[in-house]
Amino acid sequence: MRGPLPIVQGMTTRTEGTEGTDSVARTGAGDTRGIVVTGGGTGIGRATARAFAAGGNRVLVVGRTRATLDVTAEGYPGIQGLVADVTAPDAPDLIVRTALSVLGRVDVLVNNAAAMGYRPLAALDRAEAERQLHTNLLAPVLLTRAALEPLAERSGTVVNIGSSGALGLRSWPDNGLYGAAKAGLDFLTRTWAVELAPRGIRVVGVAPGVTDIGAGHGPDGGDPAYRDFLKGIAARTPSGRVGRPEEMAWWIVQLTRPEAVYANGTVVPVDGGLSLT
Repeated sequence: MRGPLPIVQGMTTRTEGTEGTDSVARTGAGDTRGIVVTGGGTGIGRATARAFAAGGNRVLVVGRTRATLDVTAEGYPGIQGLVADVTAPDAPDLIVRTALSVLGRVDVLVNNAAAMGYRPLAALDRAEAERQLHTNLLAPVLLTRAALEPLAERSGTVVNIGSSGALGLRSWPDNGLYGAAKAGLDFLTRTWAVELAPRGIRVVGVAPGVTDIGAGHGPDGGDPAYRDFLKGIAARTPSGRVGRPEEMAWWIVQLTRPEAVYANGTVVPVDGGLSLT
């Protein structure tokens, strides 16, 4: 974990207004929820943090790089950042302790941080296996456990971010470990929903399909190989395109609304129908 540098401060308000406010309903007058989003420096995590903040909530985003957390928080004074590696031994306690200090409460935990590495079984070494399994499966387990008390105090919600590629009886050649970890996370979503219901905690999941986040491919995601990959997925998807981070964020936010309280143990695929083909 990088240094004792938990909070990103000094963000300014967007002069043109807060993006997404009209599309994300508030939870009620005077009720400002505390939201924790891991992997919040890019992509789906960034869009989710902003969507919650646009709805009047206070958000702690967790990521490994201060610069990306600064970008997430820019223009959203309700977002603060914690520089941390979710796989570090002290990360669960640090994240929960910081959330309670900064937000005062934890109503929603979004387990979004993920690590992927395409390689066949024969090329998979122990370090890579441990990296993927720890980030994608063990880290959500340990963080959720650490957050149980504050979540129970607020009748809170855990949202586990899986992958539509790991649903059902599908296979995923050259990406089996990532898929296995995400399938395991879906199983935990169902199991925790039953196990934690007596404590008033709901557990739900969102399983995104391929989402154009442009990560690692320049500011506009312009890498030709990446664009070709997205075009190939779009051609196979019934909806005719890949997803956008804001679309995934919309579902994550909706599942935490009071109106969604009867949804428990549900994993919602958001992939344009690709997992049905």
